[in-house]
Amino acid sequence: MTNPPTTLAMAPIVETEFEKLVDLFGGPDVLGQSVSSPIEAHEMILHGIPSQALESLVTHLAVIDLADAFENAFGMSERTFQRHKLDHSKTLSKEQGSRTWNFARTLTKATSVLGSQEEAEKWMIQPAMGLDNRRPIDLLATAAGTELVQEFLERLDYGVYA
Repeated sequence: MTNPPTTLAMAPIVETEFEKLVDLFGGPDVLGQSVSSPIEAHEMILHGIPSQALESLVTHLAVIDLADAFENAFGMSERTFQRHKLDHSKTLSKEQGSRTWNFARTLTKATSVLGSQEEAEKWMIQPAMGLDNRRPIDLLATAAGTELVQEFLERLDYGVYA
């Protein structure tokens, strides 16, 4: 006697922070390649993140003022962004791509820690006591500032506020 086939309950697929980060840029369709690891992200940034990926990221922002995002986080003016929108053959420079990637990585981590992207965006544009009353988005202008914000998010994630 054979047993009838059993149906396995499908466990919900949990998207990792890295996958959410890649999705902010429109995923493989917009990026033009699969990016599944930090080393692949590094290579993509070196070769230039496609302009359309920046557009995708910008469309995901609900709270952050675009002027804040462009000047402080992406290291470009809104006018430069408009030029990228008009010419999809353009890619971001290494610096712009790196800063944009770090912004998206920080937003993804803050979303994970704070529970929603809206809360994460609000947190990024308000002074944070644990960051010497500086706005996290302003600190993203430098690698050192980005590291401070990432470390602060790690402390928040583990319940260490000081």
